Amino acid sequence: MKEHEYSPIKVTLEKDKRYAWCTCSHSAAQPFCDGAHRAQEKPGALGFTADEDKEAWLCTCKKTANPPFCDGSHKG
Repeated sequence: MKEHEYSPIKVTLEKDKRYAWCTCSHSAAQPFCDGAHRAQEKPGALGFTADEDKEAWLCTCKKTANPPFCDGSHKG
């Protein structure tokens, strides 16, 4: 895959809302889980709750050391 295919996705997170971040790369709803991991027999989503209303860049390469947030690992 090309680097741009791993570029993070900017999202608006809502305080106290629960999210499911895709960990398998198969979701068509990146960066969020759509359940595609089941058919691929991959691990499930990483659930997280936003601690404040904010914009954030979520990882799509799945190599971040700070999931679900991008740390630039897709560049390396």
